[in-house]
Amino acid sequence: MKLIEDAELLFLLKQLRQGEERAFNRLYKTYFKPLYRKVFFMIKDEMIADELIQDLFLKIWHKREEIDPEHSFQSYLYTVANNLVYDYFRKIAKDKRLTARLLVNATDFYMHSDELLESKESRQLLMKAIDQLSPQRKQVFTYCKLEGKSYEETSKEMGISVATVNSHMTHSLRTVREYMLKNYDMAMISVLVCATISSSISEQAFLHILHS
Repeated sequence: MKLIEDAELLFLLKQLRQGEERAFNRLYKTYFKPLYRKVFFMIKDEMIADELIQDLFLKIWHKREEIDPEHSFQSYLYTVANNLVYDYFRKIAKDKRLTARLLVNATDFYMHSDELLESKESRQLLMKAIDQLSPQRKQVFTYCKLEGKSYEETSKEMGISVATVNSHMTHSLRTVREYMLKNYDMAMISVLVCATISSSISEQAFLHILHS
């Protein structure tokens, strides 16, 4: 479904090129949320996603005279958004603190989904992290995370309360995450980050960014 009808969009873009702030505000309100969702999906950080979108619209305003109303404005916006995300990842590759922050966000996200298990490197690291757990927590984690059992099913299987299962999972997730963050390498970074941006950039392209 179109966010703005073609005729209105054409009118707004022509006004924007002339420096009309009302046209800019209308476009901002219309496209902010879908752009934010796209960038957040790639970054997994609300604050950074918001900053990048603000930068995006600032660029749109400064380069408003270069916008061609006859070409897809939405495609133009997403191209600018992708470029900002690429620049952010280049910055991350040169800053260990930013890299660690991204890994925390990405690991937290994928620790609660099956996508973490899809690559050989991340699965091997995960198995090593699980081995650090106590026998009972390892069993709970295996049932809940690896076998997809519910807390209730795990509770009945092991003869412990649901509250105990929840407690074990809370501590296990923290332990596993900390282990993975302490033992990540460049390969692990590419696994986690490429997964977050798989819909917009290939792993090969991301590795190029890391080493550029």
